Amino acid sequence: MLKKNDSVVILSGKDKGKKGEIKEVIASKNRVIVSGVNIVSKHEKPAGNKKGGIIKVEAPLHISNVAIVCKKCNKAMTPKHTVANDGAKVRVCRKCGETVK
Repeated sequence: MLKKNDSVVILSGKDKGKKGEIKEVIASKNRVIVSGVNIVSKHEKPAGNKKGGIIKVEAPLHISNVAIVCKKCNKAMTPKHTVANDGAKVRVCRKCGETVK
């Protein structure tokens, strides 16, 4: 499960290998927007007080193309969900056992 502000790495596509943080999760479409990744040019018409022109925006990526990066072992990982001692559900790295926040 991916959440806002998770540190992720891109697994496939033109930005493969780049790292960034999740800015937004679009759960209904299984997509995420990652900061600084998948930049596309968008053509906008002037409307009202807004200028028109070509602007650069971050396009959504499918969640299957990103993976969470463990801060301890610095590798892409799929977290396992466990219950902590205080009863809270936490995400844990399968490789090193570090808790992902």
